[in-house]
Amino acid sequence: MAGETVITVVGNLTADPELRFTQNGLPVVNFTIASTPRTLKDGEWKDGDALFLRASCWREFAEHVAGTLTKGMRVIAQGRLRQRSYQDREGNQRTAIELEVDEIGPSLRYATAQVTRAAARTDGQRPAASAPAQQEQQWATSEPPADGEWTYGDDTPF
Repeated sequence: MAGETVITVVGNLTADPELRFTQNGLPVVNFTIASTPRTLKDGEWKDGDALFLRASCWREFAEHVAGTLTKGMRVIAQGRLRQRSYQDREGNQRTAIELEVDEIGPSLRYATAQVTRAAARTDGQRPAASAPAQQEQQWATSEPPADGEWTYGDDTPF
């Protein structure tokens, strides 16, 4: 959408993502990313002031995040900044800026990861991770026709 503030944040999760459900049963996960700049000064690394950014994901994406990411993981998150106003317990008007995450994943700079493709949701049930055999079958190349010729119809073959 035009005019939105899109940012990318690299940092560590301060706690395990918290998965909750709205009254309508819609999954939402909330978490905080701590991003601390480091600079080299006089031959030593110095940590700057940390930015603690609240973030959220919705729907099936929320369930994937809650089942994958944990406290301390270094992540790369991209999303849109949202500003929301609310009234605190003392009745003061407050404003919060939060990241509505569009994409997130572990940073591979200091770690490795193994990706598992989530199963497609066709019956309204919650997704389950695909078994490796299902994945291999899904991505397997098809066998050539018995007569040895491929047929592409009117479409180009690539």
